[in-house]
Amino acid sequence: MRIGSFQISLQELAGSFGGFGIIFPLAIGYIMVCGLDPAGVFVMLGLTNLIFGLYYRLPLPLEPMKVLAVMAIAQAWSPSLVYASGFAMGLVWLLFSLTRAIDLLRRITPDSVVRGVQLALGILLFIQAVKMLSGGWILGGVSVVLILLLRKSRHIPGALALLVLGLFIIYFQGHFPAIYAPGFFMPSVTSFKIKEAWDSLLLGGFAQIPLTVTNAVIATAGMIRTYWPERSDVSERKLALNHGIMNLAAPFFGGMPMCHGAGSLAGKYYFGARTGAASIMEGLIEIALGLFLAASLVGVFRYFPPAILGGMLLFISIELAKFARGSYRAGEITPLMVTTLLAVTVNMAAGFLAGLLTHYLWRLYVSRNKHARELPQEE
Repeated sequence: MRIGSFQISLQELAGSFGGFGIIFPLAIGYIMVCGLDPAGVFVMLGLTNLIFGLYYRLPLPLEPMKVLAVMAIAQAWSPSLVYASGFAMGLVWLLFSLTRAIDLLRRITPDSVVRGVQLALGILLFIQAVKMLSGGWILGGVSVVLILLLRKSRHIPGALALLVLGLFIIYFQGHFPAIYAPGFFMPSVTSFKIKEAWDSLLLGGFAQIPLTVTNAVIATAGMIRTYWPERSDVSERKLALNHGIMNLAAPFFGGMPMCHGAGSLAGKYYFGARTGAASIMEGLIEIALGLFLAASLVGVFRYFPPAILGGMLLFISIELAKFARGSYRAGEITPLMVTTLLAVTVNMAAGFLAGLLTHYLWRLYVSRNKHARELPQEE
């Protein structure tokens, strides 16, 4: 059923689950390790998805900021430090958007470096998928087969089938009694100290910025232009502004630091999302989870089979890697490969900077050679 520019279908519903393999492990880590309120995490995630789906009419992706999430979980940050980190990121991205600094970053970043970032993300997700699949190769194989068989099904989308399969396995293994019963949970008003905002930048925020620039802004905007060529209005500056607004608001109601992401967009698109209906459905599901199943959700994903999530991540990684395809002129392959290699082996910031340096050194080399050939030869 189509309502204006929104498509209401099982494919859109399945696509709304396309980013869950990226979202839930980090969200649950925030809740279980850092002590964030599950209601606040999921309600704020859901409200943001709902607003973006209605405004952009696209399945605009949302996910936790990965560097901050990994640092916070690894070092067991306090809830107030997590909220402060989101607020600090909000200020940074509001500044990037309003000063148009993000436009400058986009202009100086060649497509070869953007493609290298996307390929690196695909490789990193592939490695993570293999790790998750290694805990249950048979179940992982079944998940992969189901995705392949049901990818184009209009009646039983693959992502929904995998979710049902995972819940059935939890029930079959007898874990349901250990999961909290449903109830009603309202997000609480939260706060933090201003000093913690600066501390969070030093602990992980500054390292998060290059990844957000490349993956959440430049790569995501590029994918949107590829998937929806008519939507050139969804610019890098708009995505940066989104980051500023949502991260300035979410920390005061228990939300985690959030960003867009090429991986989540690839997952949504692969599993069927084509319109903003997918984001609206995802938002409504997350709001319902936060309000009524906040405590239960932690238990469900504590026992949810990793191999099933691994199967989903495997196809998302392939979808991301596909963006590196195409014909490249001389001098484009090298920055792409340098970006990919450094991003995978060191970190995204190193890959981004090394790719830029390689690109401009090549341009300087070509320019000097051309100039030398044009100089008059002495007789």
